[in-house]
Amino acid sequence: MNQHPLLVVMGVSGSGKSTVSAALAQELGLPFVDADNLHPATNVAKMAAGRALTDADRMPWLDHVGAALVSSRDSGMVMACSALKRRYREAILTAASATQFVFLDASQELLENRLRQRRGHFMPPALLSSQLIALERLDSDEPGITVIIDEYPQLKGLVTAICGRLAVAPKADS
Repeated sequence: MNQHPLLVVMGVSGSGKSTVSAALAQELGLPFVDADNLHPATNVAKMAAGRALTDADRMPWLDHVGAALVSSRDSGMVMACSALKRRYREAILTAASATQFVFLDASQELLENRLRQRRGHFMPPALLSSQLIALERLDSDEPGITVIIDEYPQLKGLVTAICGRLAVAPKADS
């Protein structure tokens, strides 16, 4: 892995993408971006109304995701992004070919519990089922790793495991 990795922490809503990405970015001394903040207002409004996004809705957003990663290729970045389908990941890789994915896989029970407890997010819990249907898990020929988050009750242990499996070193003062 290069000195300044481009990492996309992916998974369905409730898998902990933002929390894990922020902690991983801090551990590695890299900037963190939440791809949710790159969605156009029309996408946010559609999801907030309980309507699932289509591929046509997602592709312009994925262009923004790829552009953000490309702009950080010299410094590295950790981004939280659902990247549910292989074609979405391929769109990201077309823009930023050095990207590695960290798929946060979880039991449906854990995801549902987390979503019931979450407040103030535009993605309603009712859309979890549409995300699970759309999800194409990371294949062995794709760059990255799968981590079963149910196996890591503590965030620090999860971040340590991700760093070890990707062979990326924490910043010197952590």
